[in-house]
Amino acid sequence: MAGAAALTLAPVSFAQAADGSSAGAAPTSGDVTRTISGFLETGVADFVYLPVEVPKGVQKIAVSYSYDKPSVPSGTPGNSCDIGVFDERGIALGGRGFRGWSGGFRTSFEISNSDATPGYLPGPVNAGTWHIVLGPYQVAPQGLNYQVQVTLTYGEPGPAYVKNYPPQRAKGRGRDWYRGDCHLHTVYSDGKRLPSEVAAGARAAGLDFMVSTDHNTSSSHAVWGEYAGSDLLIMTGEEVTTRNGHWLALGLPPGEWIDWRYRSRDDDFGRFARQVHRGGGLVVPAHMYCAYIASQWKFGFDDADATEVWTGPWTYDDEHAVSTWDQKLGEAVRTGKRWLPAMGNSDAHSVPNVIGLPHNVVQADDLATDAVMAGIRAGRSWIAESSSVKLTFTATGNGKQAGIGEKLTVPADAPVDVRLDVEGVPGGTVRFITDEGQMHQESVGASGSGTVVWRTTASLVSYVRAEVRHPMADGSPGQGNTMGDALMFGPMAALTNPVFLVTKG
Repeated sequence: MAGAAALTLAPVSFAQAADGSSAGAAPTSGDVTRTISGFLETGVADFVYLPVEVPKGVQKIAVSYSYDKPSVPSGTPGNSCDIGVFDERGIALGGRGFRGWSGGFRTSFEISNSDATPGYLPGPVNAGTWHIVLGPYQVAPQGLNYQVQVTLTYGEPGPAYVKNYPPQRAKGRGRDWYRGDCHLHTVYSDGKRLPSEVAAGARAAGLDFMVSTDHNTSSSHAVWGEYAGSDLLIMTGEEVTTRNGHWLALGLPPGEWIDWRYRSRDDDFGRFARQVHRGGGLVVPAHMYCAYIASQWKFGFDDADATEVWTGPWTYDDEHAVSTWDQKLGEAVRTGKRWLPAMGNSDAHSVPNVIGLPHNVVQADDLATDAVMAGIRAGRSWIAESSSVKLTFTATGNGKQAGIGEKLTVPADAPVDVRLDVEGVPGGTVRFITDEGQMHQESVGASGSGTVVWRTTASLVSYVRAEVRHPMADGSPGQGNTMGDALMFGPMAALTNPVFLVTKG
């Protein structure tokens, strides 16, 4: 297979009778178990495949695994190993054989025609060569000893699993601003919340839409129909967790899976970005400066539709991400190429992660998957820490007005008034930031509501975006136009995509 380096082990055979003899027909009922032990050296391939020869007549496959965790010196990674499985259709990159992935979140899983462990896809356990895949993404200096136990249960397959995909549309308000969190996890990957709890959390946060983005699996897609409703659009997606960064595949057709088994050097990312685009979805790099192993973004932005610049509670990682995004805005203005919209999402996995902290406020023609994706793609959106934060942001000049994500074309020296109306940020500081850096700063006071207006021209400014910051820990509003001014402001409360000023003639 193409993609990341792989190692295939010797196959495990079940092609013998239940009594252990090598002759006779396969059993028609009961269980047969094989246990496989092995050792992996430091520097082993990204993915290790264990072939399992599955005979006819199997009703269920069950797998459990374990590995040792020896002590390691401080600062040295210890053993960590993920697991998943591909069926008889093969392990080709992007192929049809994918049947599930749980990463390191579970030590066992089962698959049958009627049901499967969360993270895995129910369906027939057909005869042929299945592959259990181990992902040893950290191996201690001593190596990694593992044990895999495979149990096949023989019998009739049982009724087929009934999929319940969410509808593509909810009851909207026509063209309006809709709130949504596009990075959420459940028990179908490494989250601890049930889908019902995530949907309830989205409603409690005042959201109009949400996107399910469990790691490396589409298995949760088939359950969301039960929890969607006229008041909540639930869209299907995936967080694609590679060895060189994570990315969100948003708005996938229900049931569609995106492969993750490659590195940036493999030149496969573009192929899967195109797969997402063919289905009408968006490609969004996630938490680009996350300090966790394999989480920092290494694929560039040429194939991205937007980028996540604010993930969960505001941290220094987010300051870095906003700075990188702002540099990309300047590059787009300089080269005339497509600009990259910013997004913010919670990446909520479990309590105390807050669903909707932050979320996107998207101008869309309707509360429907295609309309919301179009709004995000066009950059007609801003980021809020909660539904209590409200704002409008416009630029007006020469008798015309443009809003977030739009262009205002005016004579070079015509006055342009940039205006922000904000509510819900007591003591907040408004910053207007352009291709020259911060150009205006003003407090909205203790009420948290106010209007800030700043005048400029298109000859001076190519774009302007707005930030609303909380006071610093000492209660001060912060300072701008100083060296390292990202350190001189409190946490973000709201962040807009830019308005672009274009000279006329």
